[in-house]
Amino acid sequence: MALTIGLLIPLLGTMLGSAFVFFMKDAMSVKLQKSLLGFASGVMVAASVWSLLIPAIDMEEAAGKWSVMPASVGFLLGIGFLLLLDELTPHLHLGSEHPEGPRSHLSKTMMLVLAVTIHNLPEGMAVGVVFAGAEDSVGGLSMASALAVSIGIAIQNVPEGAIISMPMRAAGNSKWRSFLIGSLSGAVEPIGGLLIVLLASVMLPVLPYLLAFAAGAMLYVVIEELIPEASEGEHSNLSTIGFAIGFVLMMVLDVVLG
Repeated sequence: MALTIGLLIPLLGTMLGSAFVFFMKDAMSVKLQKSLLGFASGVMVAASVWSLLIPAIDMEEAAGKWSVMPASVGFLLGIGFLLLLDELTPHLHLGSEHPEGPRSHLSKTMMLVLAVTIHNLPEGMAVGVVFAGAEDSVGGLSMASALAVSIGIAIQNVPEGAIISMPMRAAGNSKWRSFLIGSLSGAVEPIGGLLIVLLASVMLPVLPYLLAFAAGAMLYVVIEELIPEASEGEHSNLSTIGFAIGFVLMMVLDVVLG
């Protein structure tokens, strides 16, 4: 039961954020968008360090000074995987008119959804891998700490859902269509998380690599997309404040619930 709830909580966060289209008449203000982008970045960075990289190193404690190697390798593989995915998948980022990846005849809406789906994949993996570790009680991971990751990512997904659905509404889509597209962008998270959990018994020996892999993939999203978007133009100081709040909130959640 706890596993099912934990896997679904991030999706509920995305749906909650996407529901902003029913309560806000105008497009999201630049100030609010900058703040939310910074907040999301802070949550993801803190989750990557406290909930993924540190447990990955702790699992290899018996290796002494070499305990950092699986985390290092997994981290670099996570960065490389997202880099490759970005290169091979046609997608469109918010606020951009120029698609990235190979040429395609997909609509802008579909390419926008693909961009968000790519970036939600590592979050789903992160939730799945910490729950897999918690079920086997390895690396000091507990169900409480796994739940902390799930809640933290869900909180991060609230602004992400809004950042997707609000521009869709401003572009002329109906409220329900904007809500559904925003919500569907988070559907890959519970699917990816469940897949990791189902394969946990097979992948237990490489769990430290998987934890670090998820961390690398998440930080790729932060560095490649969230922080550049948050720092462009005016009001970048608000994104810095949002980052600090998100980082501290995720850090506290991990320590208190872990």
